[in-house]
Amino acid sequence: MDKIKEKLSLLPMLPGCYLMKNKDGNIIYIGKAKKLKNRVSSYFRGKHTGKTARLVSEIADFEYITVGSEIESLILEINLIKKHNPKYNILLKDDKSYPYIELTGDKVPRLKVVRVLNRNKKRKYLYGPYPNVTAARNVVNLLNRLYPIRKCNTFATKPCLYYHIGQCLGYCTKDVDYKKVEDMRQEIIRFLKGDHSLITDKIKKEISEHSEKLEFEKALELKKMLDYITITLTHQQVETKDNIDRDVIGYYEEKGYLSIQIFFIRGSKIVERYSKIIPLIDEVESELTRYIANFYHNMMLPKEILVPDILNAEVLSEYLKTNVKIPQKGDKHKLVEMVCENAKIALNENFELIKRDEAKTLDANCELKNLLGLEKLDRIEIFDNAHLFGTYNVSGMVVFIDGRKAKNEYRKYKISVDRNDDYETMREVIYRRYFRVLKDNLVRPDLIIVDGGLGQINAAKEVIQSLGMDILVVGLKKDDRHATNKLLTSDEEFDIDRRSNLFYLLERMQDEVHNFTINYHKQIRSKGSLSSILDSVEGIGSKRKKELLRKYRTITKMKEAEIQELEEILPKNVAQNLYQFLKEYHYDVSNK
Repeated sequence: MDKIKEKLSLLPMLPGCYLMKNKDGNIIYIGKAKKLKNRVSSYFRGKHTGKTARLVSEIADFEYITVGSEIESLILEINLIKKHNPKYNILLKDDKSYPYIELTGDKVPRLKVVRVLNRNKKRKYLYGPYPNVTAARNVVNLLNRLYPIRKCNTFATKPCLYYHIGQCLGYCTKDVDYKKVEDMRQEIIRFLKGDHSLITDKIKKEISEHSEKLEFEKALELKKMLDYITITLTHQQVETKDNIDRDVIGYYEEKGYLSIQIFFIRGSKIVERYSKIIPLIDEVESELTRYIANFYHNMMLPKEILVPDILNAEVLSEYLKTNVKIPQKGDKHKLVEMVCENAKIALNENFELIKRDEAKTLDANCELKNLLGLEKLDRIEIFDNAHLFGTYNVSGMVVFIDGRKAKNEYRKYKISVDRNDDYETMREVIYRRYFRVLKDNLVRPDLIIVDGGLGQINAAKEVIQSLGMDILVVGLKKDDRHATNKLLTSDEEFDIDRRSNLFYLLERMQDEVHNFTINYHKQIRSKGSLSSILDSVEGIGSKRKKELLRKYRTITKMKEAEIQELEEILPKNVAQNLYQFLKEYHYDVSNK
């Protein structure tokens, strides 16, 4: 602490970034400040609660970097967080980007769902964001059903099924009426911009025509489409004097949490909203600025973003390269107030659920740390094995950080030798994993859990010790009813209360690694079976076999393929042989 006090006295009153470190020298938090001395010193003054208190308890040292301006400190902070990935920083890396609908700019356009990863790439007709990929696909399917635009990625040599059922004009072989294509394009653009009247009138007319012909099934299908547009795609109108695309951001802070709301307004309509509640560690302004900067990393930017007056609009405008405004009065100011009120409602409604979730994750993780006498327990890696009578031998590893799944850290292992030897399998996967950790200087876990008893524990422990590493290995013991009831080390047993949060955490871990490994095992078995099937079809050699395996991966997916798809890889007669063979082949789809 004396060392920290000395460094605090030397801090300058300049903008910059600070990097908090734990006793092992690992960076656990990165923040920015207008005045480094004031901000960093505040962590070591007064009483803190929640996640801030947990952070402060782990700080053993810090570093800082001064810059010339606030925008420079924001850019540096974002880059440092991406580089070091500190445990206490809130990042959007696990959040999925929103889907958009793109109407391609080709002479004969296509509709497709895209997730925008490069906002600098120019896309003329891009609409969204949509609440989820299902909503976006439903809209694309609706428009493809109503308009005979191009459905295929590349022009084929003959008209496909869509041409024969009237959903394509056969652009691959027929003369194109570009005026009709352009009319369709403009109608689709009107719909995607929020004007649904043209298409709803079109559907009502078709319903009437089919009803008069007593074609009630077709009329009912169209009625369902009309209901979808009326209920799902009719959005709340907002009062603005212009018609530009904008996002409105609001926040509410209470009880150590920050609630963030973002409303997407397109064509004077609220098309969707985004809601997030995060633990508050930094000052509200810094936390919110960081969150917004990360949020728009994989998003197409609107023409304008409205934000509350706690933020620095100039810094955000310069960083995001779009118009960020703080409205002081009028309709836009009311919009920001409305979004802030929604943020408050979201926090009040979800606060008890958040606290309950923390008890099941962070508190249970802390209970496990204390039970095992560990100094810290940030990262747990859990292993499981699967095989079929010694064949298709695989292992899976899942990772929990602070009691929560870290799915991007999961790993699959195909074991080199097929044999019914769980201990040897465990030795191989543990060696491969932690040799790689040493070789590539990856983050080491604080705890390894194997799904088994003493034999599995000792097998893993031998390998860890042979690599010169000091990581505790534990196992989970099941009772006669195959339910977890004990936590084992190499020389101790701990009874776990089946009603405790710790029990539910361990059970979640066990279920997660088991399901992850079994799913991988099924994929391997299915791929192995598929490989054997392809050997039975005349005309499929190693090269074609490899292409088919790469494209379809499982028997089930290949059985669903049409002959035309198979002909993209195989000659026509070979494709027909394979199609017929698969049709007659009986396979347990539970193995897919």
